[in-house]
Parts: sequence; structure tokens; C-alpha cells
Amino acid sequence: MVDCCSAPGLMPFEQALETMLAAISPITDVEKITLSDGLGRVLSNDITSPINVPPHDNSAMDGYAFAQASLLKQTSLTLVGRSMAGQPYEGKCSAGECVRIMTGAKMPIDCDTVEMQENCLAEGTKITFNESRNKGDHLRYAGEDIKVGQVVFVKGRRLSAIDIGVLASLGINELDVFRKLNVALIATGDELKALGEPLGNGDIFESNSYALAGMLKNLNVNVINFGVIADDEIAIREAFIAADAQADAVISSGGVSVGDADYTKLVLEQIGEIAFWKIAMKPGKPFAFGKLPNSIFFGLPGNPVSAMVTADLLAMPALMKLQNCHAAAALTLKAKSATDLRKSPGRMDFQRGVLAYDNSGELIVNSTGSQGSGILTSIASANCYIVLSAEQGRVKAGEIVNVRLFDRFFL
Repeated sequence: MVDCCSAPGLMPFEQALETMLAAISPITDVEKITLSDGLGRVLSNDITSPINVPPHDNSAMDGYAFAQASLLKQTSLTLVGRSMAGQPYEGKCSAGECVRIMTGAKMPIDCDTVEMQENCLAEGTKITFNESRNKGDHLRYAGEDIKVGQVVFVKGRRLSAIDIGVLASLGINELDVFRKLNVALIATGDELKALGEPLGNGDIFESNSYALAGMLKNLNVNVINFGVIADDEIAIREAFIAADAQADAVISSGGVSVGDADYTKLVLEQIGEIAFWKIAMKPGKPFAFGKLPNSIFFGLPGNPVSAMVTADLLAMPALMKLQNCHAAAALTLKAKSATDLRKSPGRMDFQRGVLAYDNSGELIVNSTGSQGSGILTSIASANCYIVLSAEQGRVKAGEIVNVRLFDRFFL
């Protein structure tokens, strides 16, 4: 049986994503910030190291530093000093001598090897070594991590917490980054009520903007929330005009289906240009993409699951290109389906699942249960998509399926 919601003319998922990315021109505006404000920002140029990291040879252990040749004919050396982190030993260490050294401390002149203290016996200034060492043991070399002049991060990298630490280790305190995107959120629907408002007969609380705002914060963009707009053509047009004047991208949820009160698509056609509408994917068929006079727009379905999945798989990659960020390829794996999966040929299906190891160490994936487009908990309890191709039909338990791990937008 063919998917009842499939129809000729639906754009394949891969083509929709490719079409969007090809239509987007990244921003070019740059600003200078301090390193402490760099988390999640996108670099506008390559970062080249001004120093070696570490800046000098140093010890990887607490122990004793010496010239390895000194132990070729004897097992004991004479202690002549101490090298501490930040307080290096400045004297010489001649043949037959050694220096007490702490982890991270600079290697003394003429020393090329370190032995850990557990393998040594100290009797006053006489240090006996229990075994011989290879030259260079327990030694970290200058530039072993990063060499001066090395390109550390390239333009378009979104800075992580670890990246911030790396840049601090280079002594870099100012960064050139692309400015933040401004993204407007619009929710449409007479049935939607803001939190704190009483629910009338047939009403529901508006939740899409909260989830979308959380996802967008992981992109480190400025979110402009226009709240809930009634199913009124004039009100929706005014909201889109105002959003277009303030934002680089406008994301709406609801109103892109085929109902009598779905005005969003109509308004977008009047004031902008729709590149495509309706995709051969499940959930999320009624997804629209196009351009307004000053921004791009994404028309998400109103159902919560459809809105979140299309935002994650389509809008987020597009926004990353808009902000000039290099997007990492999604991590996909193969796993055994632990249950039967319902599927009819016609649309690519992104079912929600939980990927784990079974008792034998084999990767298995369990469905989160009902996959209805209004069951948002199907995402909340999941850690991956079970990706079923458009041509694929029902899956039997034990069959191998493709699994795409959730990325950080859902975390």
C-alpha cells in the first residue's frame, strides 16, 4: 500500500535541502569580540598560532630529569636541584646528575629523559633508578600539541568550550567573528493560547515557539518572538512584514497546509517568493521555503513533531549556512530494529527511536512508540531518527535500518 499522504509533485527530502542551501547567501558582516564571549560564535577568519604549545620541553610525570646517557654505566645519580611548574631549574645538569621535577615543569638544560618517582629510591642526594629508561621517556616536547604558525581553527568554525580553552592556551583574547543572526518566530492559529491564559473549548497551549527558541539558542542567534498571531490574513501579513524588517530569517509554524484558515502560504506568495512547498517526508510534508524582501523564511507545519523535525533537518542546516558556519555531516549508523515498524512507500520517514547496545553488545534501535505528528514526547524520549527511505515499506523486527543520531539542537 502506498502512503496515503503521498502525491505526485512532492519534492524529495534531499532535493529540498539541496535547493535551500543553494539559494542561501551567507552573511558577511564581521565584529570583534573578546574570547570570553566566543562560545558558539562563528570565526570569520583562520586562527594561526603565535606560539608553540607547550612553549618548552616539560615533564609528563612527577619524578627526576636527567640525561639518558648518564644511566648507561650506573644506576644512581646525584640530585642537584628542583624544577617546579613556573619555577624552572636554571643551573646545569651534568653527566651523573639529576633534577627533581614536577609534572609540567620545564626540562633543565642537558636533560632529555624523565623517570617517575615511583621507580626511584631517594637517599639524601643519591637517587637510585630501578630500571633504565629510553631517551625521551615521559617528556613533552615544545610544540608537541600546536606549533607556531600552525592553522588551529579555520574560518567558519563554531567555537566550542574546548575551542575557547585552546585559544586561551595560545594567549589569544580577541576574535573576529560573523555577527549574530536575527531570527523571527511567528506562530499562527486561533486555537493557540499563551502560557498563563485560560484554555477555552478546543484551545491548546502554544509550544512550538518555546522548543524552536531553545533550538535556536544552540545556534547562538538573536531570537525575535512575535508570539501567537490569529488566523487572520491582515494580521499575518502585518506580522510577516514586521518580521522581515527586523530579521535575517523568519520561521513560522502553522498555516502552510491546505485548510480554509491557512493564510500563511497565501501571505508569503503575496509579499515574497516561495521556492517550494510540500516535501516527500514524514513527518513534515507541508513545509515551505522561500524569500521575503529582506530575509529568508521557513514555513513549518503546525503539528509539534512535524515542526520540530523539519526545523532540525531543514531549517537548522540552512541557518548554519546563512551564518557562515561549516556544518558537520550527520552521524549515521546501522542498527537492528528491535520491533516491527509501520511504513508505506511514498515518503522518506524519520521515525523517532532509542539507540542502545543489547546484552551481546550489538546496536539495536527501539521505536519510541506512536509516531503521530502531535506526540511531542516521541522526540523527548528519543536519541535518534530511524531513517526509512521513500521506497521502503514495513520493517520487520530484526531487520537492519539506518539510524541518524540527534545533534545538539535537540539537547
